[in-house]
Amino acid sequence: MDSQQWDERYSAAEFVWATGPNQFVAAELAGLPPGRAIDLAAGEGRNTVWLAERGWRVTAVDFSRVGLDKGRALSAARGVAEERVDWILADLCDYQPEPGAYDLALIAYLQVSPKVRAAVLARAAAALAPGGTAFIVAHDLTNLSEGTGGPQDPEVLYTPEAVRAELPGLRILRAERVRRTVAREDGPATAVDTLVRAARET
Repeated sequence: MDSQQWDERYSAAEFVWATGPNQFVAAELAGLPPGRAIDLAAGEGRNTVWLAERGWRVTAVDFSRVGLDKGRALSAARGVAEERVDWILADLCDYQPEPGAYDLALIAYLQVSPKVRAAVLARAAAALAPGGTAFIVAHDLTNLSEGTGGPQDPEVLYTPEAVRAELPGLRILRAERVRRTVAREDGPATAVDTLVRAARET
């Protein structure tokens, strides 16, 4: 989907996703001391706002103007000071984060081609300061056969092995498939995600 399609999707409902953080983002990152974070493919800003509420100074990047506007509105509604978040309208195919500037690089559900993914992950790794954390969660390839929902194009799905290989210079702390419960009209179902956490050495 391109930026116009995402604008249309985000315009169609008050919030496409929940306004709370992704469950894995909350579980894995709650214990980190706040610093500077970059949220790549921030969407409607739910993870950005959660980080800002916890004291992080966040750069939120997405190519959907509508998504970012909703993120700003959510941030204001939650009482987050404007200076805590920079909302950046940019396509991650071209966007270059400042190297060595961030304590956390977050990528949640950026489902793109392997070539684009590898470039974005490499730039995210380069954006980390010494001791910084990279956290990636996305729909896994096995979700096609073992899970529910998400993109049906295997080209844009992740595997832990692929992500491990696309984070140059980082120490892999966790790389695995995880399952989450998805609410559906006919009852709860399971989705399968790739989750990778890595760190730049101090």
